[in-house]
Amino acid sequence: MPPLFDTDFEPNHGELVEVSPLLRRIVCNNPSKFTFHGTGTYVIGHGDVAIVDPGPRDDEHVAALLAALDGERVHSILITHTHGDHSPAAAAVKDATGAPILGFGPHPSVATSEGDEDVADDADWDTGEERKEMTDEEKANAKADHLKHLPDVDFAPDQRLAHGDIVDGPGWTVEALHTPGHISNHLCFALAEEQAVLSGDHVMGWSTTIIPPPDGDLRAYLRSLELLLDRDDATLYPTHGGAITKPKPFVKALLDHRRIREEQILRRLAEGPQSVREIVEVLYAEVARELWRPAARSVISHLIALRDAGRVETAVSDASVLATATTWVRP
Repeated sequence: MPPLFDTDFEPNHGELVEVSPLLRRIVCNNPSKFTFHGTGTYVIGHGDVAIVDPGPRDDEHVAALLAALDGERVHSILITHTHGDHSPAAAAVKDATGAPILGFGPHPSVATSEGDEDVADDADWDTGEERKEMTDEEKANAKADHLKHLPDVDFAPDQRLAHGDIVDGPGWTVEALHTPGHISNHLCFALAEEQAVLSGDHVMGWSTTIIPPPDGDLRAYLRSLELLLDRDDATLYPTHGGAITKPKPFVKALLDHRRIREEQILRRLAEGPQSVREIVEVLYAEVARELWRPAARSVISHLIALRDAGRVETAVSDASVLATATTWVRP
């Protein structure tokens, strides 16, 4: 059974909202096809707090977060991963509070962003609709949004967290869970007192997670899902969207979805050589075309995993593993 996604979410942009006794959330006003209604920055505890994923390079969001925490001490800044909508604001929060930044490690050198700019044959993904000419103001706004969401290549945590490491404060205990797949430096944070996990982009309730190669790794992602499946958590809190209150069946549905997608890809290739675009046009025919390019990233990750298992191979390639122009076949 496919995952049942929940898109009924009120972001309350700029407002620090209580979501559980130990968790508050403030959502950045940076909605997009990748961020849903925006980046949800979580605050753990009261009085002496940890901030999780301060967000993009967005002065208004940082100001709203700091104003909402006026009178409280920021104990630490926890980072799930270094995509541009999650970690860049950590530097500004550290400057304002003196709190140390904790994360798995620097941005991987081969990791791409979640935006469209890393698709090799971008021009080949025209929507088939007449493109509206952007005004100068629209172009400027688009450029500014792009810049504030660039990957956090300068990220340098004050303390590196490994799987199983504990960060604690008065009344709260957080365990780092290394969950690579979406990106190799991804961490989830388990809040022991509430049997809850802040799941970053690893598991989201509104959409599947993009697995963008070459750093994004489908096999690692499936192992990381199984890690969560082996736990007894009561709630997952993604960085984007609302809480997942039945984690086990939801995570199992995500695993099943990936296995079904693998079989669908193999069935396409059983009919003859296919490019990634040809596969996407069939498997995602009912999905909005603006999502085809991000879908292609995950399809490529599936193909790489199948190739490594000896189940598919490339017939024609332009030498770029990311190129959607590569043609794939079954051996």
